[in-house]
Amino acid sequence: MRALVIEDDDVTAGHIAATLASEGIASDRHADGAEGLRAALAGGFDLIVVDRMLPSLDGIDIIGKLRAVEMSAPILVLSALGSAQDRVTGLDVGADDYLAKPFDASELAARVRALLRRAKGVVSPDVMMFGDIEIRPRARTVHRAGRHIPISPKEFELLMFFAENAGKTVTRSLLHEKVWKLHFDPQTNVADVHVGRLRRKLEGADPRPIIATVRGEGYIFMPGSA
Repeated sequence: MRALVIEDDDVTAGHIAATLASEGIASDRHADGAEGLRAALAGGFDLIVVDRMLPSLDGIDIIGKLRAVEMSAPILVLSALGSAQDRVTGLDVGADDYLAKPFDASELAARVRALLRRAKGVVSPDVMMFGDIEIRPRARTVHRAGRHIPISPKEFELLMFFAENAGKTVTRSLLHEKVWKLHFDPQTNVADVHVGRLRRKLEGADPRPIIATVRGEGYIFMPGSA
């Protein structure tokens, strides 16, 4: 297996390469962002590890350009920018994982193994797969075709309820009761609003419905059916 490491610090790049080698992964290294992007676009890598602060091209820009051309290789960000907002930014743009520096080699190795398992379609028991949608209940994360989808806590609860009832028509009153704990008609469109937001995030520009409306009844979660 081969990994592309885009990292401008020699010492850090050496640590990354050594950790990858311990997992049986050969690595190519580029210290310049633009050069790293060109190498990534040439393909042939099972994993891409990228820093954020790089000469000539920022790591976030690299990820955005790779996802724009539907690069499927998993991308791991290793960066000194490790705040919650920094991680969210990286994941939102298309990174599959984000690890702050300084990092522990054993944690890096574990995350690499997890990313490669996901890329091969090998998932752990706590992962729910529906077509190309991956839901991790413990981590409370959602990916579609390898792309992280940021959703709110309530949207995650809503998605979990749909997932547990996949293929079944779910009424609005049942959503009110199970997701919002409302045992009465709230006389609002709270469920419709949240379903609409979740649907847009999951479906994007894909014309195939993931959450379909059953006229006069409610909704049905049916990923991969069309």
